[in-house]
Amino acid sequence: MAKDTKFNSKIKYAGVFNLKDFYQFCFKWMGGEMDLKVQEDEYEEKIKGNVKEVKIKWTGKAKVAEYFNYEVKVEFDIKQLAEVEIVTPEGKKIKTNQGQVKFTVKGIFIKDPAGQFESSAKTKFMRGIYEKFLIPSRIKEFEDKLIDQCVEFMSQAKAYLDLEGKL
Repeated sequence: MAKDTKFNSKIKYAGVFNLKDFYQFCFKWMGGEMDLKVQEDEYEEKIKGNVKEVKIKWTGKAKVAEYFNYEVKVEFDIKQLAEVEIVTPEGKKIKTNQGQVKFTVKGIFIKDPAGQFESSAKTKFMRGIYEKFLIPSRIKEFEDKLIDQCVEFMSQAKAYLDLEGKL
């Protein structure tokens, strides 16, 4: 199995947002638009007075072809999270959150996830020939798709936070 990180980016946001809604938005996007099976690897919450620090880690996985898999790792690092009440332009009061979010996405491209070519030096050599001469355009196509999906996910998450902050 060969794992290559093809995408690694983060966004930072400070302002008003609803953590529960942002969490659900991102989780649904990964499961729906990216077609990944998502699992929560870590959820840690520390309370310091009136504010919280929250750390969340997810891993999303998908088998995209017999020889290729995607793995997307997402990390939320939230600081100074506090409950606040805001007034919308219509004069309606809403309870929401305010804080700082660092949101990281890493896209990992996995070749030979079953380890078919890992049994001996000869099969590893054959894998090199297979990848270099027989399927390089196919590899590039799947890598580009992973990168595009990660870029779109980051854009949507950023747009969501920017929109939430304008209430």
